[in-house]
Amino acid sequence: MKAFVHDGEACVGCYCCQIACKDEHCSNDWTPIAKPQPIIGHFWMNLIFEERGATPHVRVSYTSMPCQHCEDAPCAAACPIDGAIYTRPDGLVIIDPIKCTGCKNCVDACPYGAIYFNSSLYIAQKCTGCAHLLDDGWKEPRCVDQCPTRALQFGEASELDLTGAETLYPEFGLTTRVHYKNLPKKFIAGCVYDPVAKEIVEGATCTLTGEGDTFTLATDEWGDFWFENLKDNGMYSLTIESNGKSYTKSNITTEKDVGLGDLALS
Repeated sequence: MKAFVHDGEACVGCYCCQIACKDEHCSNDWTPIAKPQPIIGHFWMNLIFEERGATPHVRVSYTSMPCQHCEDAPCAAACPIDGAIYTRPDGLVIIDPIKCTGCKNCVDACPYGAIYFNSSLYIAQKCTGCAHLLDDGWKEPRCVDQCPTRALQFGEASELDLTGAETLYPEFGLTTRVHYKNLPKKFIAGCVYDPVAKEIVEGATCTLTGEGDTFTLATDEWGDFWFENLKDNGMYSLTIESNGKSYTKSNITTEKDVGLGDLALS
């Protein structure tokens, strides 16, 4: 079975994958795999930009979001037309552009929002994994072919390195053929300073507790600390100590990434 791998650490947000998808599918008719993708409104390969935290403690991440080519795809189950959405022997899920009647059931059924409706052609459309190219001898889709950092990879799942890979939004309960490495995890960060000396504090001991874990680190040469790879929607307490002075903060939630800004010891 074919599979994709996206490595968040290798992705630099160049959007080559998204542009390559447009170049391959806009104004090109690849029936029976796909009819032309609209120039605007559709992103069969969608690169999601996320700015996380708060200034000055910010991380930027990019996550590719094509069709996940699910096993037991909910879009196929929602389609009332026999064979209009089918899984190829290589595992790619295809919407047949001839059989599709434009009922939009699949659009509503996809929890990833990866299926788009073409109002001009009155059909649903999405990533095909460039199946037309694979059938013509290509080894990988255009998005993967154009990725300059190899953040995107494609091939037989048994031949790809899936160590540490995850499913995007596992809460959906779906088994997908798109795998993710180094997905962004929640962080809590801040900068410690001494308001009397009017200087940052290097080497302050920072202790974060919560969700059954305790983490300890020291502020760096900029007075900053970064607690990373924290649990989603966790609740944490922070204690900072240095030279008899301290700072405490409770009920820090990681519903989102947290940039606490400047924290004064007293």
